[in-house]
Parts: sequence; structure tokens; C-alpha cells
Amino acid sequence: MAAASRALSALRLDAFPSLLPAFTASVRLNSNRTAISHLHRQLYGRLYPILLVKTDGSTVRLRYKEPKRILMLPLDSSTLPEAERKARLRRQFPSRPKAGPEETFESIDLTTYKRFWKK
Repeated sequence: MAAASRALSALRLDAFPSLLPAFTASVRLNSNRTAISHLHRQLYGRLYPILLVKTDGSTVRLRYKEPKRILMLPLDSSTLPEAERKARLRRQFPSRPKAGPEETFESIDLTTYKRFWKK
């Protein structure tokens, strides 16, 4: 048995480096060999199933060129009633809170903080 394994190991190509080709190919010869977090490409080779949400709320399953889960169509605000349009604008651009009156040192009673002072 040992003689047979020695004879077989002699037939391996890496036992004779001069018989190896000058270029040995890597095992992973695809486009994902260096991608760590995601594939860095502009065009994808296939179409991906997504859920398209229309403006009226109905959904359609179709295939899209980028891998996404949900694709929403934009809402046309000119078709909305005036009250709903203003409510959407208020939610989209909230108003800034108004600044209250500034507190001055004259209105602070210093005797309440007297216990924190060092003597």
C-alpha cells in the first residue's frame, strides 16, 4: 500500500515543478472574488423581484434591474385635495420650535444655590 501511494505521489504535477504551467489559475474566477460588503457595479447581470407600490396603495410584483425589496412611485400632489396637500407639506417640512424668552441672572434667586458654594 505504501509503495502504491509513493508511486501515485510521483505522478502528481506539483511533485515536479518544471511540469507545472507558468500561470496557475485561482479557484475563484468570478466577479465576487474581492467584494466584501456589496458588489461594486453599476449594472447587474440579472433582474430581481421587487414589490412596486403605486400612488393609490395597490401593489404589483415585478422584476427590476437593482436588488431592492420595495419601490414606491412618487405621489402627484396636484391631484390631492387642498387640506391633504397642506398636511403632507407640514409633515415634510416641520416648523422650527420658537425660542422662548431668555432667562437673565436678575430673575434667578441666588439663595437657593447657596448650599452648593464652597466656603
